Amino acid sequence: MSTLPEIEKQVATGMRKAVENTQRELATIRSGKATTGLLDTVRVEAYGQAVPLSQVASVAAPEARLLTVQAWDKSLVPVIEKAIRGSDLGLNPASDGALIRIPLPQLTEERRRELVKVVKKLAEEGKIAIRHARTDALNRVKKVEHVSDDDKHQAEKHIQKLHDDFIGQVDSLVQAKEEEIMEV
Repeated sequence: MSTLPEIEKQVATGMRKAVENTQRELATIRSGKATTGLLDTVRVEAYGQAVPLSQVASVAAPEARLLTVQAWDKSLVPVIEKAIRGSDLGLNPASDGALIRIPLPQLTEERRRELVKVVKKLAEEGKIAIRHARTDALNRVKKVEHVSDDDKHQAEKHIQKLHDDFIGQVDSLVQAKEEEIMEV
């Protein structure tokens, strides 16, 4: 059986992980600027298995509208190029044999609005994970034995405050990402 401080510590960790996961997910959504996180979801068929792009190449953003990919093994350049083109990111890479250049086209107003919807969906998934952590923790607090009702009530208030703080963090991430996407 867990103690109240253990439950509070575990719920804080779970909620923090939900926020971090949401932050990682949001980093993969394209805004007007080039970010190396944009290619985090791309998987490359290399050495007989699908591996993340970051394990076979280095990605850089030398300009605001350009990404470059430097393959560590030159024989993988065509495979990496194909993987980027085949991803759902809508990118068109060009290679000179050693370096892959990926120009990022200007986003249309319609595409920006679609991306904002995706951001909100990802944020809601993060909030759901935080709510699940809170519900689980509150149920566990109720089951703790040999603790006064006042202590349980204090723990429940603390868990609710953690919940509100982490939901606020997700809201801040979403607001910043929306502004980034809508910025022309």
